[in-house]
Parts: sequence; C-alpha cells; structure tokens
Amino acid sequence: MDCLDRYREIVPDYVGFRAIQSLPLYNSARINTLKIEREKLLERLEEEGVLFRSFEWYPLGLKLDIESPGKLLENLLGFIHIQEELSMVPPLVLDPLPGECVLDLCASPGSKTTQISQMMENQGLVIANEPSLARVAPLRSNCERLGVLNVAVTRYDGRNFPRGPFDRVLVDAPCSSEGRERRGPGVLSRCSRERSLDLGVLQISLLKNALRLTKPGGTVVYSTCTYAPEENELVVQKVLEDAEDLRLEKVSIAGLQECPGITEWNGKRLNDALSCTARYYPHINDTGGFYVAKIIKN
Repeated sequence: MDCLDRYREIVPDYVGFRAIQSLPLYNSARINTLKIEREKLLERLEEEGVLFRSFEWYPLGLKLDIESPGKLLENLLGFIHIQEELSMVPPLVLDPLPGECVLDLCASPGSKTTQISQMMENQGLVIANEPSLARVAPLRSNCERLGVLNVAVTRYDGRNFPRGPFDRVLVDAPCSSEGRERRGPGVLSRCSRERSLDLGVLQISLLKNALRLTKPGGTVVYSTCTYAPEENELVVQKVLEDAEDLRLEKVSIAGLQECPGITEWNGKRLNDALSCTARYYPHINDTGGFYVAKIIKN
C-alpha cells in the first residue's frame, strides 16, 4: 500500500485521482498589479507570442504554455510571478484589506506574502515571518522584484512568534506536500502516516499561536498542500476543541470546485463544522492538491 491508498474512501473518483498524479502540471503565474495593469500585461504577452489562458476563477491568474516561464522578461521585471494555481487561493480566502496589519507566519518563498501585499495595494503592514535563514533570501528577493513596499521580514519560530495583535494571519504550514506530486515525481516517496502525525504536532502549535496573535473579530487562514487528515481536519479540530471563541467560515471560491472537509476519519466522528473547510483535488480542477480552512476569532 502506498501513502495515497489510505485516502480511497474520502477522495471522490479515486481512480481519476490516481490517474492524474502522473500527468505534469501546467505552468501558471499571477499578474502583479503593483507594477502593471492586467490588460497591458496581456498585450505584452500577445505581442511576444506567449501562449496563455486566464484562469476561469481568478482574473489575475494565467496558465502559460511555455517551458521556462521564469525566464520571461515579464517575470524578471516583476510584472508576473510564477505561482501554482491553488497557491493563490489562501490569500483570497484571507481577504486582507488596505491599511490592515497582517502576519504571514510561514512566509518563504513569498508567493502568498506578495499576493497579500498586492491585495492591500501596498498599504498597511505585512509581517513575513521565516525562521530559516537560507529561505529568507528568496523571500526578500521576491518582495523586491515585485515592488512590495509594506512587508517587514522576521525570523521567529512561528510557534513562538511573540507579539500581535493582527487583523489577519495566514498559516500556510509546513506539510508533507502530497499535493505537489504533479510538479515533479518523488514527493510521495517521502510521505507516510507517521510523518503526517509528526507534522501535525508542529502544525497545531503554529495554528494555536496564530490564533493567539489575532484580534477579536480577526481571521486566520490555515492551509496545506497535502491530503492527510492528520495535517488538515485533525489539526483544525484539535484547535477548536481547545478554544471556545472560534468558528469556521465556509471556504468557497466562485469558479473553483472544492470538496467539503471530511467529518469522519478511520471510524471516528469529527466536528461537523469541518465540512466548512475545503479540499481541492487535482483531478477535479486540473491543479495540484490543497486544503484550506478559515477560522474567525470571536
């Protein structure tokens, strides 16, 4: 049995789910409106003969029919940012507003950080936290290339990030990354239930601290690129059990098909509210895999 077999009962059309794992994922990018208007960027790509399609669900997302999109001049100039399609979902669910104070607790390489800043129109403050010194360099580089001006970088262990409060916090947690298999084979060989259980301990601590740092009435979005309930619903359930001032809000993006979070696993009944969270499967949207939960602190 490989690591995906244990999801047979929770993944709709499991045969289709397994079949798409071996198919490569197309290249995608986000238009950076801090540097260029959408229509002007599309005109540039058309003039250069770059084949692209806009996402059906997000006007700033592009599917690029090109082998090395990172070499495009538009990417080097910061007009676009190479980013997997579903990676654009958590910031949209977070829905940051200009002038707010926002924390990205696990920020590198900065795709979501810079998307948050873009949504805030460079107004307010975004704290991009990344404990790994080696991963700070690409985070800073992406912020500079994309013209982000309202980001400050910190290097705390996210479990011990000291001070808030924040209007919104994103916890795009370190995970087993099962949903990234289409980006290159080999990810699944490193995955197991035991690894997911270990990661779940870290993820619970990160999410609990994020909620501690959030203002009353504020929002925390928790996301992973994995299918493991031990890293997804069970993490959220544990946090809900240990606090009384939290509620889950329905995660739904118009034009993108989600599956509800599971409410039963291995014969154990989970909190019914977990159906408000979202699972995104590669065979349903022709993407990678992702899980997203939106928590409101009352």
